Parts: sequence; C-alpha cells; structure tokens
Amino acid sequence: MEEAEATTQGSTVEDWTRALAESTGSPGGGAGTGLMLAVAASLTSMVAGYSGGEDDGGKPSEIRTRAQALRREALQLADDDASASKAFGAAFRLEPGPERDEAVRRASLEAAASSAVLGERAIEAIDDLAWLATKGNRSLVADVVVAFGALRAAVAGARTNVSFDLGSLRSTGDSLDTVRRQQPDLWAAVQKLNGAMDRIDAVTARIDHRAAPTDSA
Repeated sequence: MEEAEATTQGSTVEDWTRALAESTGSPGGGAGTGLMLAVAASLTSMVAGYSGGEDDGGKPSEIRTRAQALRREALQLADDDASASKAFGAAFRLEPGPERDEAVRRASLEAAASSAVLGERAIEAIDDLAWLATKGNRSLVADVVVAFGALRAAVAGARTNVSFDLGSLRSTGDSLDTVRRQQPDLWAAVQKLNGAMDRIDAVTARIDHRAAPTDSA
C-alpha cells in the first residue's frame, strides 16, 4: 500500500519533516521555503495581536489579517512546490533527446515561476514586519527578529530556487545569456530578491541590540 503523501496542511509536523528528511525531493527545499514563510507570517500575526493602541489607526489589526492570510497561502505554496518537484525530477530522469529537453524546459520554468511567486509574497511581508519592529509591542522584539530570520530564509530560498531552475535550462543547450533574454521577468526576480535580503538585514541590524542585549554588554 502506497504511503500517503505528506502535506503541510494534512500532516503533523513530525510526519512532514520526516518526509522532508527522505531522499525523494518532494517535499524539498522549495517546500521548506514555503514553510519558513508560513512561520514568519505566523509570528507576524502573533506580534500584531499583542500590539496596538488608541493612535495606531488599526494598523496592527490590518497586519494581523494579512499575516494570517499569508500563512495559509504559504502552506499551499509549499505543497504546490512539492508537487512541482516531482515533475522536475521526472523530467531529468528521461532519456536524452528532444522529449527530455522539452520536459526539462517546461518543468524548470514552472518551478522557477512557482518560487518567484513565493518570493514575491515574502517581499510583500517585509513592510508589515518592519512596522512591528519599530511600532509594535517592544516586549516582543525578539519574536520580530525570529520572524525576520524566517522571512529571510524564505526570501533566500526563493531567490536560490529561481536562479537554480533558470540555470537548469543550460542542460537543454541554452546559455545563461539566452535564458536572460528569454526570461527577463524571472531573471529580474532573482535580483529583486537579492535586494530584499539586503533590506531585511538592514532592518534586523537596527533592532538586534534590543532583541539580544547581551551582545553589547
């Protein structure tokens, strides 16, 4: 009897991480990236729920609503990536030839596009977490830094996966210059995600002394 597929929404953490630990690639790094985004969104929601006052204009409530929606979407994106990983692996197992090249090209572009969407969602989450970093409940600054760590992992994962998937097109005979010309949006997504990591690092650096005061003692 075939073992049920592990999903972020239908499996326990124990079962999902056990599946991640197997040498199957489904779930793999892309699914892990989605899970990290869900962790960041969950912590954002928690901090927002503890934040707010009479003069906040309802901002924490808005942030919490967006974060909760992002948590659900991130889990779905993680499961979508796990499915895409199967197609990606299957394409590379085909015998060399035109059929394999076409399968690899299609699977690589679909995987890159999926990771780019996840990365874009992660980028969109930066502003809300940055707001909480300066205006949220100061007692939860450590949770904000942890959330930024998870968010950075999601951004870094998405950036690396998009780049790797685009690079995989070289196995079909394309050069990176050709890929850049033919896939300008996906190519630009990698650079945008690099910039997002720099922004996260800058915001985190400004609040880390509050989250980890022993470092300055």
